[in-house]
Amino acid sequence: MGSPAAAAGSAPTPASTPRRRLLWKFLASRVGMVGLVVVLLYVVAAALAPFIAPYDPNAVDLMNVAAPPSASHWMGTDQFGRDILSRILFGAQTSLLLGFCVVGIATVVGTAIGTVAGYFRGWVERVVVFVTDVMMTMPTIITALAIITIMGSGLSSTIIAIAIAAVPRVVRVARSAVLQVRELDFVQSARSLGARDRTIIVQHVVPNALAPVIVQASLLMAEAVLVGAGLGFLGLGVAPPLAEWGQMLAEGRGYLRAAPFISVFPGLAIIFLVLGLNLLGDGLRDTFDVRTR
Repeated sequence: MGSPAAAAGSAPTPASTPRRRLLWKFLASRVGMVGLVVVLLYVVAAALAPFIAPYDPNAVDLMNVAAPPSASHWMGTDQFGRDILSRILFGAQTSLLLGFCVVGIATVVGTAIGTVAGYFRGWVERVVVFVTDVMMTMPTIITALAIITIMGSGLSSTIIAIAIAAVPRVVRVARSAVLQVRELDFVQSARSLGARDRTIIVQHVVPNALAPVIVQASLLMAEAVLVGAGLGFLGLGVAPPLAEWGQMLAEGRGYLRAAPFISVFPGLAIIFLVLGLNLLGDGLRDTFDVRTR
């Protein structure tokens, strides 16, 4: 009989499980951790905005129009005397809500369509690939503009428009991953044992094809924030008085010489959030890349 110590030594440790290895690999990624910290800072700031914002973001103060940064207004005030810091904090809520909703809708819909196309192949795949290729010939913001023109401006319309424009990217990634997974031995074994297609897809194919979809989702959120800000800049995104960074940029265009801070601070907020999301996506990509394991 083997000793208890030998038996314990042969048992797999938690650190040796695939999930633990992926977690430790991500934690070891400096790029991914920097991106995660930046994104978490934005999430915390957005969640605590009602408590840490020094002023009401929509409070007009005509006695302090375009006031420069000071002790009372750390980032100054805009053309209506509204506190820029407060509006940036509440604008983080808008941008993150838009990004998370777009990613959620596009990921669920795109993964479902890509999985069906990649698993069943045939005419279903041909139709999906054709529609996806047609939609991807146009930039995301152009597709979103066309949809918003029909639906009208507003937060919900902006989310739906960007999500529809983003779905083809997720479809391509999900289909490509499913095409690889469906040919693996464990999927073929389940099929030969008489398992239903629905069971194979839910229990075997989708869980093993999610890694590239997760990476795409993190990068897609950065694109959603940028497109949302672009639509807001054009006046077709979130409707006022809701604080939104792209709209704040547009409002400060006429004051670039006299009060550049009206546009500079919202622009920096967009830059750092998008940078953090891209760094997070790079970290996730390196973590799930089998060539670097």
